[in-house]
Amino acid sequence: MSVKHPIIAVTGSSGSGTTTTSQAVRHIFRHLQVNAAFIEGDSFHRYSRPEMDVAIRKAQAKGKHISYFGPEANDFESLEQLFREYGEAGYGKTRRYLHSFDDAVPYNQMPGTFTPWEKIPENTDLLFYEGLHGGVAGEDYDVGKHVDLLIGMVPIVNLEWIQKLLRDTSERGHSREAVTQSIVRSMEDYIHHIVPQFSRTHINFQRVPTVDTSNPFSAKDIPSMDESFVVIRFRGVQGVDFPYYLQMIDGSFMSRINTLVVPGGKMGLAMELILTPLIKDLIERR
Repeated sequence: MSVKHPIIAVTGSSGSGTTTTSQAVRHIFRHLQVNAAFIEGDSFHRYSRPEMDVAIRKAQAKGKHISYFGPEANDFESLEQLFREYGEAGYGKTRRYLHSFDDAVPYNQMPGTFTPWEKIPENTDLLFYEGLHGGVAGEDYDVGKHVDLLIGMVPIVNLEWIQKLLRDTSERGHSREAVTQSIVRSMEDYIHHIVPQFSRTHINFQRVPTVDTSNPFSAKDIPSMDESFVVIRFRGVQGVDFPYYLQMIDGSFMSRINTLVVPGGKMGLAMELILTPLIKDLIERR
């Protein structure tokens, strides 16, 4: 953690809504005129898409599993090194993982490959990470200890599976059977490397549907935000003005002394109300 070079990380599993949070944070950056270095968690995968396919088949031949959730497929040591270097001196290097043809065409590359490593721009105000592992820790690495504001995006697991199934079948062309197998294959890594992060976060935003999601594998659509509540848990955050949030967010209530619940359609408003003063404080302390 660093006063001069702060780090904000949004962490959550695939399809959990980290992109929605990132959009809210980017809006706050524009409002506060923050010059941020943006880091995509996928850039620290160990393998390109073809290499990952080979690694999965090799692991299956040995009766093992490998997934994008775990250390076998991600370079956590390099991610921690980036956070350490940025916190100490405001520098580091990163790259992009090109998911789609639209991402890849400007680089004259194929989807599922990486751009070359590049230096982070100089004189940035803070580093902003969005991905799977902003708070991951293990025997040889502890990424989360370098983060000044760690935000978790945590839909209940059935909602997460619905989002992944529908996204990967409609947007990425995978079959429902292939996505289901991917969920099964990833479960051990999910339990050991994704879930523990949410006990280290400063704030969690957990979306809970108010409609039946009991069989996510037969779902035809994703519950809307208006069909959800968002449970917001605070840990180690000073000066949280709960009366103000309750006044500003219609339909909100406290479920525990550190937990605010808001209607799903108010999540964007809640994020901006909660995160703006925290980000402003990080910048002013510099």
